[in-house]
Amino acid sequence: MRIKVTSEASEQCKEEFDHTHIAIIMAKSTPQKRSTLADVVTREYTIHLHKHVFGRSLRKRTPHAVKAVKAFAEKAMGTKDVRLDPALNKSLWSRGVKHINHRIRVRIARKRNDDENAKEKLYSYVTYVPVASFKGLETAVVDDNE
Repeated sequence: MRIKVTSEASEQCKEEFDHTHIAIIMAKSTPQKRSTLADVVTREYTIHLHKHVFGRSLRKRTPHAVKAVKAFAEKAMGTKDVRLDPALNKSLWSRGVKHINHRIRVRIARKRNDDENAKEKLYSYVTYVPVASFKGLETAVVDDNE
């Protein structure tokens, strides 16, 4: 079924149309920000370290990998305060300063800061997760009970 639009009908529509209506519809509403205090969560990630240390001078590879893990945790969890588990540090340094593993599996837990005078309300705690193979692993949310 075809509807024929006459010029009279289109003129009538233009007169009735209120241009302020467009401004109201098109104005972006500010999205509600979530409170990160309620987001105490633990996730497992695989970090591809080789892309961070490739081309880096040999004596700076593992120190840069440690900084890359901290930067990854800061970006993933949205906290400035990132703490590394000693076992994670040991696994990063296990092959020395020059030879770093290409990938590493980590569990990052965002926790509340118990110190009342702390600058940040939350901190991220990064631990090492030993895995046999990285094939098929994806980011996973972990229950805190484990």
